[in-house]
Amino acid sequence: MPDLVSPLRSLLGGKTATALEAGLGLRTLGDLVQHYPRRYQRRGELTDLAALQVGEQATIVAEVQSVRVRKLDRRRSMTDVVVSDGRRELTLTFFNQPWLTKKLHKGVRASFDGNVDVFNRRIKLTNPEFEPLEDDEDGSALAKDFAGQLVPIYPSSAKARTKTVRRSVRLVLPHVGSLADPLPPALRARHHLVDRSTALHDVHFPDSLADAEAARRRLKWDEAMALQVTLAQRRRAAAENPATPRPARPGGLLESFEARLPFALTGQQEDIGALLQEELAGRHPMHRLLQGEVGSGKTVVALRAMLQVVDSGGQAALLAPTEVLAAQHGRSLRELLGPLAHAGELESAESATRVALLTGSQSATTRRAALAEVASGEAGIVVGTHALLQETVQFRDLGLVVIDEQHRFGVEQRDALRAKGADPPHVLVMTATPIPRTVAMTVYGDLEVSLLRELPSGRVAIESHVVPSAEHPSWLDKVWQRVREHVERGHQAFVVCPRIGDGDESTYEVDPETGTAVFGDGEQGRRPPVAVTDVY
Repeated sequence: MPDLVSPLRSLLGGKTATALEAGLGLRTLGDLVQHYPRRYQRRGELTDLAALQVGEQATIVAEVQSVRVRKLDRRRSMTDVVVSDGRRELTLTFFNQPWLTKKLHKGVRASFDGNVDVFNRRIKLTNPEFEPLEDDEDGSALAKDFAGQLVPIYPSSAKARTKTVRRSVRLVLPHVGSLADPLPPALRARHHLVDRSTALHDVHFPDSLADAEAARRRLKWDEAMALQVTLAQRRRAAAENPATPRPARPGGLLESFEARLPFALTGQQEDIGALLQEELAGRHPMHRLLQGEVGSGKTVVALRAMLQVVDSGGQAALLAPTEVLAAQHGRSLRELLGPLAHAGELESAESATRVALLTGSQSATTRRAALAEVASGEAGIVVGTHALLQETVQFRDLGLVVIDEQHRFGVEQRDALRAKGADPPHVLVMTATPIPRTVAMTVYGDLEVSLLRELPSGRVAIESHVVPSAEHPSWLDKVWQRVREHVERGHQAFVVCPRIGDGDESTYEVDPETGTAVFGDGEQGRRPPVAVTDVY
């Protein structure tokens, strides 16, 4: 009995296997049986031809209205087949296939699979593959494969049509046999799940839509289970790694910072801060997600954790997704710390440290100075973009990695920064993005979660607006006007726009020192400067 890693070439033959690999990347038995249908077509149902979209790969079921063969020259011919769904007609054009009149004639229902294109302003299919659905007039069976059943419609390509995939799956599915089921019988019974072998069969060739849905539900469980097991293994492996404890130090930088804070921390900030303090002092690395709305005070919570690490003799790195956000964090941290961020300078505090900024656009002189501060440990807090991941960046003793908006970074990028510590550093991830549970499982599944819902007293209410500027260019002017109004009132404005103007990020510039943004829209020239304190 072949297993799921068996090559398709040994089961289907060279021509079909080559088409499946070239068109869809399917190489093994497992690849094919896990290439699931995207929808189902019931035999005999007519497809709404008005729903066809130019350029798409479409599979339709329609009834032949008329057939006409025209000779183009002595050797070439063109066959036009007009089909209907009962309300609209569609022309199918076949080149050099005059024999089709024997299979396609008025009254025959068939499924047609091909690319939708336009000729003389009319939608049509050219040289589609087809499969008659009913017996011909002489009684010969033209389509018995799936009579009376739902027909699976697969993701396909020009090289591997849905009919090829369907026939291939039908051929190889018996070779799958009875698979070992990773879900225990008691678990399947409790959640009313079919076994794995049944699910694989019913997802391809269900007797009813209810069977298809039951199969899909079971296969979703398999995917979720594999993900959760992987994340659980990552959490366990991380928990078993040794870490350098970073306990709080009485009379240190953290206490000096808290003494000069001009406002009182919220109850949630205090509670989460105490939890971070305890985990940083542990012998295994902390892996925690701090989720909170913009303005909830995540930066202060993270800064207190960074100062505790600095007090213990280590360094903290804050990784931001853009230079603008990195520059903003650098300014915010220096403003919060005041003289505590200017070690070695006049009038600096005795327990002060330094905050270094590393970005890709820095001049060589500025970058060398920052790298020296990081390598020597003079900079206890290092803020930067992807530039922090480069090999030239060496820390003296990296104890904590703080990542802002981790979904902008890959797992390998996060691990590259963690690898810069002698022992695995503690990790704190911050995000202001509301995270659905399914997304959290994939992006943050290896992290413990803390929610910061309480806003500091006196905080201005947060307004969020979605503007489809690509569809309504005039609305973009209103956005910048609204931003200017907020900034003039002393408020912060976060403009989330990965693409501005003509789609090139170079269409706007931001001065990292002042935070002034100048926006441009390509051909129409540059817009007036906008003093935006927070743009990312």
